Amino acid sequence: MQIALTLNGKEVSAEVRPSLLLSEFLREQLGLTGTHVGCDTSQCGACVVHVDGVSMKSCTMLAVSAAGTAVTTIEGLAQGDVLHPMQQAFHECHGLQCGFCTPGMVMSAIEFAETTPEPTEEKARAWLEGNICRCTGYQNIIDSMLAGAAKMKSTQAGA
Repeated sequence: MQIALTLNGKEVSAEVRPSLLLSEFLREQLGLTGTHVGCDTSQCGACVVHVDGVSMKSCTMLAVSAAGTAVTTIEGLAQGDVLHPMQQAFHECHGLQCGFCTPGMVMSAIEFAETTPEPTEEKARAWLEGNICRCTGYQNIIDSMLAGAAKMKSTQAGA
């Protein structure tokens, strides 16, 4: 099947088999390996991307379902050498260890920041229920989310 979508701000069209998962399409056909697949059961959240601005687990979404949408992956966040405010917060707050879950965490954290007017530690922990990190105790991830939300708010206020 032929599909067309906007990927990280650019128009993309490709031939895909109907059963191809969005995560496979991104990684194998397009070479965007920042989207990780850790469980194949929609439990870990390492595969989270944004589809029309909403966090989605790409390991459970067919590529054909993304036709006509705007998909953003971790590779589409930075502007050249300037990290997205949430990426910068994860860097500054040491919100990662091995980095495998980090792209999905960052993508989830961005939607959290965009949809949570008053972010708190309790709200951040509840939001991350569908994301698993096997390396950390989550505190630095939560700190990163809250710092990133503040950065995003100040960036938007300054725009």
